Amino acid sequence: MTEALPPLRRDAERNRQLLLRTAYDLMASQGLDVSYEDIARAAGTGMGTIYRRFPQRQDLLDALFSEHIDTVIDLAEQASRHDDAWAGLTWFLERQLEIEAQSRGLGELLRSRNQATALVQRAHERMTPLVAGLVERAVRAGQLPDGATPADFAAVHVMVGSVMDASRAHTPGLWRRALRIALAGVRHADLSGDRPDEAVIDRFYNDQT
Repeated sequence: MTEALPPLRRDAERNRQLLLRTAYDLMASQGLDVSYEDIARAAGTGMGTIYRRFPQRQDLLDALFSEHIDTVIDLAEQASRHDDAWAGLTWFLERQLEIEAQSRGLGELLRSRNQATALVQRAHERMTPLVAGLVERAVRAGQLPDGATPADFAAVHVMVGSVMDASRAHTPGLWRRALRIALAGVRHADLSGDRPDEAVIDRFYNDQT
């Protein structure tokens, strides 16, 4: 187990959060290729500050991915409190994709397949039980067929996200139609065959081969 890093000083943590928010905002419109120079200029900091907080670009991307994990986990927890199981599950998926639709950079990050393995594992360990609970509730309520799994909805996320990326520049709302189609397919599919292994979820988001 790795030793926990000591907390940053208050001013250092403020700078770190400023740089994260600035990077997120710039990447939302320009994608992941925004330079450190542009981030530092927009944040009003020196280049030394950004390199101290994020020595490698991957450090910055990992920090953004980690924050997104926390956001999605919060959405899943909110969805689990919805009175209607199917409505909670579909709200969770749609809200997650809405966040991605607002940021070109986030979409590129989630489907770039280069997130740190440890972060992908963390996301899997925290997220899968929550999504499994949402799916199981819908199955028990007769709103999903027996055999539906979290991996099925990870596949929906990847498929709809790919439509989102492909149509972002010319038909930015097309992903919503793709989501409705995909959800209708899962809801009425014959899922009586072999269930996918949970490990496939990690492979959707990070190339482990």
